[in-house]
Amino acid sequence: MSSLKDDVTVTPHPATGGRLRDKVAIITGASSGIGRQAMEIFGREGAKVVGTARTEAKLQAGLDAVKGAGGDGIIVPADLEDVTSQERVVQAALDAYGRVDILINNAGVGWQYGIDNPGTMAGIHEASLQNWRDIIGGVDLEGYFLMIRAALPRMLEQGSGAIVNVSSMAGITGLYDAHAYTAAKGALVNLTRSMAITYAKQGVRTNAVCPGFVDTPMIAPVVSIFDDEATAAALSPMGRPARPEEIAHALLFLASDEASYCNGAALVVDGGCTARSFPG
Repeated sequence: MSSLKDDVTVTPHPATGGRLRDKVAIITGASSGIGRQAMEIFGREGAKVVGTARTEAKLQAGLDAVKGAGGDGIIVPADLEDVTSQERVVQAALDAYGRVDILINNAGVGWQYGIDNPGTMAGIHEASLQNWRDIIGGVDLEGYFLMIRAALPRMLEQGSGAIVNVSSMAGITGLYDAHAYTAAKGALVNLTRSMAITYAKQGVRTNAVCPGFVDTPMIAPVVSIFDDEATAAALSPMGRPARPEEIAHALLFLASDEASYCNGAALVVDGGCTARSFPG
């Protein structure tokens, strides 16, 4: 990896805190990457975390880390492309803790999925209808809808809640390929805005985080392009991808009461990628 990345340090946060004390937080895609970091950070900040993803062993490792730091939570292994899973995840949270205060909608697919499923990360001219449906009708959009539909009624009943949808910088800018992916991520941004203005008076805030390149398994097939300093500088003004915890801390802010007047925001966390008109 380039020296630009290696020279950057991230100041660690305290091992324990109370920014989410007494909150119950459902985190999807919690087995790795951003979701795994969110589960650990939210647990350290006092939340009862409910982590869900497909891989039970990885979820358990995350929960062990939460408990090792003095936090608490449960895991609910689930495939969120199964339309019955979302209600099961929410019900598990209710059975364990009696409420749902936070939903971090993070589960999704990326470049690795495109390699495993050719055409899904292609442009319209190369993608089939099934490729389109795999993204739009899969976890990247429909899965978010189903998770929200399961959790939102509980938040409305209790008169409070915070939903944070993980979109992408590709939800506010175009890409030369991955057209179904950009359509899904753009839809999430506007869904976030529509929910924000609909449910605010009932105590439920909705916001989005739009990450840029993040060094996670999702983009593992392409992240090596940052090894070249010139390419890295062209891709991002900061010359490196984000670390998963840098995105998780943005999720923490929007989920916490510190963001009590943030509603309908699309917080871009991309190292400045979308701030410039052309590479410098």
